[in-house]
Amino acid sequence: MHTRFLAAVVLAAASVVGSGQANAAACNGYVGLTFDDGPTTKTQSLLNALRQNGLRATMFNVGQAAAANPALVRAQVSAGMWVGNHSYTHPHLDQMARAQVDSEISRTQRAISAAGGGTPRLFRPPYGGTNATVQSVATQYGLRQILWDVDSQDWNNASVDAIVQANGRLTNGQVILMHDGPANTLTAIPRIAQVLASRGLCAGMISPQTGRAVAPA
Repeated sequence: MHTRFLAAVVLAAASVVGSGQANAAACNGYVGLTFDDGPTTKTQSLLNALRQNGLRATMFNVGQAAAANPALVRAQVSAGMWVGNHSYTHPHLDQMARAQVDSEISRTQRAISAAGGGTPRLFRPPYGGTNATVQSVATQYGLRQILWDVDSQDWNNASVDAIVQANGRLTNGQVILMHDGPANTLTAIPRIAQVLASRGLCAGMISPQTGRAVAPA
């Protein structure tokens, strides 16, 4: 019996190792799932859905929301997400003076850090509105500006099907824009996981060096 037990343990261990290798081999590429405008009242539900479906994402947080909801910022980190800077009050930064842009970005860096989200290395300007001044200030704070390759249109009341289809257009290294809040986005999460897996794509981190999605560090 003892010998059989040991054999069973060895087989079980081999199975676990094999499974891990299979999962690694299944990633033919990586994509960057991003969610703007958090944390919100829907953040915890979004985190639950992402974790249940084996997905990780970058959460571009608004500074004032992070300051008001530090527990949710910590929950993002605990769920394995990466936290980025999305300005403090979500204005059109490309229409502001340098000092105002500096305030928006620097206050968000402090708010996210104070909330337990670490010091962001990624920055997304609200509405994708950027210019040389915004880029310069972001660089000053060691931030890589991240826009997107695919817009899910969830901010524009896109249907669940449309959000899933948008994710289905992603290719290796690309980044998609989604938001923390829309009900259809939350509903789409399980299907997003399925469509990515069917194409051998895994949810990765966004490299601060290249701005492209890569394997998680």
